[in-house]
Amino acid sequence: MRGLLSRSEFKRYDRQIMIDGFGEEGQERLKKTKVLVAGIGGLGSSAAIYLTAAGVGKIRMIDHDKVELSDLNRQILHWDGDIGKEKVSSAKEKLERLNPDVQIESIKEKITEDNILGLVADYDIIVDGMDNFPTRYLLNKAALTKNIPFFHGAVYGFEGRVMTIIPGKTPCLRCLYPKAPPPEKFPVVGVAPAVIGCIQATEAIKYIIGTGELLTGNLLIYDGLTLEFMKIEVKRDSNCGECGHLVFSSRRAEK
Repeated sequence: MRGLLSRSEFKRYDRQIMIDGFGEEGQERLKKTKVLVAGIGGLGSSAAIYLTAAGVGKIRMIDHDKVELSDLNRQILHWDGDIGKEKVSSAKEKLERLNPDVQIESIKEKITEDNILGLVADYDIIVDGMDNFPTRYLLNKAALTKNIPFFHGAVYGFEGRVMTIIPGKTPCLRCLYPKAPPPEKFPVVGVAPAVIGCIQATEAIKYIIGTGELLTGNLLIYDGLTLEFMKIEVKRDSNCGECGHLVFSSRRAEK
C-alpha cells in the first residue's frame, strides 16, 4: 500500500496515472471524492459508468423510476432482463461488477424541495442526469446553497448540451434558462446521452484532479447530425433569483 492506493488499484488505473497532470495524486483525489448522480437514465448511466471506471471513491445514485422497455435504446446500465426492476438497483448491480473498489449507493426516491438538501449533503459533486427542468432547478439551487459544483447535461434528438457550474464563480442554470421549457416527451437517439454523459464525466474528473479547462461560463452544444461542437458564452445574470445574491470571485473558475 502506498498512500491511498492499493497495488491492484495502481494496476487498474495505470493508463490514466500515466497522463501528465493526473498521476498518483490525481488518482488519490478521485478516490477521496463522493459524486452524486441524479437520475440514472441515459445521461446518468453513461456518466456513472465512466466515473466508476475512473475510480471515484463513492457514487450515490438517486432515481425513483423502474426500468421500461422504451428506456433500453439509451439507458445502457439497464438490460432486457431488468425491465420492471428499480433503476437504482439495476445500475448498482452493474457498477459494482465493473469496479468493486468504488462504493455504490442507490436511493430509490423522488427528488423534491423537501429532501434535496439532505440528499446532496456531504457530497463533493452533483451530476445532472435528469430529464426535466423542475428537478434540475432543485439541483441547481441545492448546489448553490451547499457550494457544490454542478455538471449540467441535456439531450434532444441527436443534440446535446453541457455546462459546468461552480457556485460563486460561474453563471448558474437559472442564468442559462430563466424559465423552464414546456414539459414534453422528447425524442432521443441513444448515442446522444452517451456523448453528453461522457463529457459530464470528463468535466467532473478534470475538476477533481485540477487539470485542463472546464466548461465554465460556456454552454457546449453538440450536433450529432453534423458532428459539430459549438461553444456559446453564458453571461451571469446579476438579477438571477438563484445566484444573484452570491458574491462572485474574480479568480479562475476551477478547483
